[in-house]
Amino acid sequence: MSNQPPEYDPTALSAAAADPSTGGAPPGAGRGGPAADDGSLAAMHALRGEVAKVVVGQEGTVSGLITALLVRGHVLLEGVPGVAKTLVVKALAHALDLDFSRVQFTPDLMPSDVTGQLVLAPDSAGGFRFREGPVFTNLFLADEINRTPPKTQAALLESMEERQVTAEGRSLALPDPFVVVATQNPVEQEGTYPLPEAQLDRFLFKLLVGYPSHDQEVDILERHDHGLDPHDIAAAGVSPVAGVADLAAARRNVESVTVERPVLDYMVAICRATRESPSTELGVSPRGASALLHAAKAWAWLSGRWYVSPDEVKAVAKPALRHRLLVRPEMELDGVTADGLLDSVLATVPAPR
Repeated sequence: MSNQPPEYDPTALSAAAADPSTGGAPPGAGRGGPAADDGSLAAMHALRGEVAKVVVGQEGTVSGLITALLVRGHVLLEGVPGVAKTLVVKALAHALDLDFSRVQFTPDLMPSDVTGQLVLAPDSAGGFRFREGPVFTNLFLADEINRTPPKTQAALLESMEERQVTAEGRSLALPDPFVVVATQNPVEQEGTYPLPEAQLDRFLFKLLVGYPSHDQEVDILERHDHGLDPHDIAAAGVSPVAGVADLAAARRNVESVTVERPVLDYMVAICRATRESPSTELGVSPRGASALLHAAKAWAWLSGRWYVSPDEVKAVAKPALRHRLLVRPEMELDGVTADGLLDSVLATVPAPR
């Protein structure tokens, strides 16, 4: 098996997965997983086709978001304006029939604008009640998260890690499922507040949202020319094709995916290599190793397998680890990037056969 990591190409998921039309057991069934597919795999794959009705050329982003949903992971989307970061999240929430809320993060946004606040209840003789903020939802979109001060960014930390909000000493549970998707622009850095390492480490994936290809961009223009309104997702033909029950079943299946000891050793070796590299100031934490494990299990299941191979580990390594690395400034000046460092690590750490 080659040590060269495969390109992170989620479009290969459909080709590798079991054919949902067969209704039979997925490849690998009987090697640690259930004996037959319960329909949740087909439901998760149907999401991608539904989102594609309104979003063109972002199959990788959609697959990354679905993978994160399967393991209760949060996602950071990085891309320039106008590449459908917000639209893809809205469309996915609609196709999965999840409650969705979006907050535009700005310099004057207060923590209570996200989590909620105590308000006077007019019908309770001067008493107060907690009015839930927009974070009390299934899929929360923090748009341009790096444009708000650290105090407001920190308001999300408890929600992301413990899936709760503490108000006046009381802990209020967030809905299940609950996933945060945050966006940021890598170009305009004036007036921004870089996310602290502690918060970056809470994201399962950092997905880089790029430009569409020439043909895909022509397709986008043709759709707009024929009257597509990306702000009206339902009118564009996107409809719920899965629900919370399908997601819960899929999550149970992902938990059943087996990981042999040599593959666990391989994951740990990758993470430790990032800590020992002379190019890094900060390597991947144990939380990052755990994220790599869960992401690889979800990726294997989406690919129709009930066990994790080194190929799944390589496929999710960059999105799962790139934001957990801090490259030394002098190495950055020499052109070293987190992705480049991960390429080197994956090429040198021997994979089990």
